[in-house]
Amino acid sequence: MLRQLATTALIAFAVLGAACSTHLGKPSTPGPARVQTHYERVRDQVFTPADWPKPLLADVYVPEGAGPFPAVLVIHGGGWESGDRDQVKSIAKRLASRGFVAVNVTYRLVPEAIFPAQLQDVQQAVLWTRANAQRFRIDPKRIGAFGYSAGAHLAALLGGIGEAPPLGRPGLAIQAVVGGGTPTDLTRSAGGGLVPRFLGGSVEQKPAAYRDASPINHVSAGDPPVFLYHGGGDSLVSIDHAKDYEKALQAAGVPTELYVLRGRGHIGAFLTDGSAVDAALDFLDRYLRR
Repeated sequence: MLRQLATTALIAFAVLGAACSTHLGKPSTPGPARVQTHYERVRDQVFTPADWPKPLLADVYVPEGAGPFPAVLVIHGGGWESGDRDQVKSIAKRLASRGFVAVNVTYRLVPEAIFPAQLQDVQQAVLWTRANAQRFRIDPKRIGAFGYSAGAHLAALLGGIGEAPPLGRPGLAIQAVVGGGTPTDLTRSAGGGLVPRFLGGSVEQKPAAYRDASPINHVSAGDPPVFLYHGGGDSLVSIDHAKDYEKALQAAGVPTELYVLRGRGHIGAFLTDGSAVDAALDFLDRYLRR
């Protein structure tokens, strides 16, 4: 009975979501016509080379048709220490039915590995996606990343670092980023003890790691467009992360949009993100399918 009541409340909350959301920076010009198509899922693809610390898997969702299609890496959350690609498979399915190849990836978790291992894993996924462009009918010049929470953090790092050394290298540039509940400045209080475990120490002990792992420190002109969505009542990753990141992107001349799910906390914004994902798909249409 309690579970039924919770489910009913969640559904009601989702229905009211459109009235409790604010889309800032929404462009006035429409994007291309929306695509709706069927897709196939290719499971358990190893995207890491033989000498990687461990093999990592991806599920690839490929739309019907000749292509080439834009591709989007889908990166799960879980505080860098839990979660898997099943957590975000609904996003991967929505992307694929919208005409994107969705590459739903995994990465090494804390405490097995600490930063920058997780970044290196998703960077390898970008390289693998480009290397397999012909196989999956992908346009290698149109690749984006979509994540929530820890996954959004990694997506934002992919976009901000790109090919720039020392953390980037050739072949790693992406063309769009979508991040929900994104931790953008890890020197802020975010996630309780999650960040010190992720980085292997406190900010006093590892200031360089905190600097390098914060997407807000990698903003520069020429970064790919960024779509952010965030719960207005998020107490785990405060909305200031999104607002300050948006300001930094705007100051650098990077196209950016912020969609606020008012009243939603960190988990609530993930569980009732339908309207935000709709807006994110429109954003990806404009920047990857134009």
